[in-house]
Amino acid sequence: MADATPTAPDNAPYVRPDVQGFLDLLNGAGTPPMSALTPAQAREAYVMMGTIGERDPLPLAVIRDLAAPGAAGPIPLRLYDARETRDAGPLVVFYHGGGFVIGDLETHHAFCTELAAALDLPVVAVDYRLAPEHPFPAAPDDCEAATRWLATSPAELGRTVTGLILTGDSAGGNLTIVTTQALMARPAAVPVVLQVPFYPLSDDRPDHASFAQFGDGYLLTADTMLWFANGYAATPGDVRAFPLYNDHAHTPPTVLVTAGLDPIRDSGRVYGAALIHAGAPVHFIEVPGIVHGFIQFRKAMPSAQDACQTVFAAIKHQLAALT
Repeated sequence: MADATPTAPDNAPYVRPDVQGFLDLLNGAGTPPMSALTPAQAREAYVMMGTIGERDPLPLAVIRDLAAPGAAGPIPLRLYDARETRDAGPLVVFYHGGGFVIGDLETHHAFCTELAAALDLPVVAVDYRLAPEHPFPAAPDDCEAATRWLATSPAELGRTVTGLILTGDSAGGNLTIVTTQALMARPAAVPVVLQVPFYPLSDDRPDHASFAQFGDGYLLTADTMLWFANGYAATPGDVRAFPLYNDHAHTPPTVLVTAGLDPIRDSGRVYGAALIHAGAPVHFIEVPGIVHGFIQFRKAMPSAQDACQTVFAAIKHQLAALT
């Protein structure tokens, strides 16, 4: 069920005070838009934003790099676990955001430590190939290959996997859904027991109201989204790029998260509606008054940490219902 959105004067969208402070800082900095940068410059800027806005990573018993075999070469991964060893159980697989163009293991490192600690489960982050050097379908190819490999409990992982929990934010939210659908169509060694897409892009419709309402001044801009889309070069209507257009009847339990001030908020909403219409179990959380990318700015926006805790509680609730 969606969180209730507080009212704001004059029909203006509700903005949390800490979110407004962060937006004022970013919008007043005078930095060039990401769409004016090269991919390399944009990746550097993304890392710098994290140093300003993200909390410190949590210490864990295990933080270890490994790699999965892929069609184009090894796919870098990073294992996180609060325990040195553990009994057989589910594995969380995380796909980072960044419009398929930016982001890597480092940009989402702190959040992955938080995720592993909060859920008390092993987490593996996937460092898939980025556009425009590697356009669509390189990212879904890598995510599917890495996830299938992890499902086999490879010796390099050092854990016995009984089920998969797929999650990611933004582009990674899209890849969460796409990979879940791929593993529904052709099952892996163990099933996907839960998917948790954070503010995902699910379709290629240009007419969502949230695009117009939040396309400027709310962190993720319309220009940046177009820049990402041009780099990714996805085939219009392809279900491996826009999973809304696929079948949803047998989707596993889902915790779907959207952000109230996000230009792609409505793309997440329509995906949730499609799941409901298909009879798929879904727990929908819309975080009011917060921007796209909030899981990476939990220091700059302390209320984002509270939002993450709400999502973690929903994940635990869903997992408890499966036992």
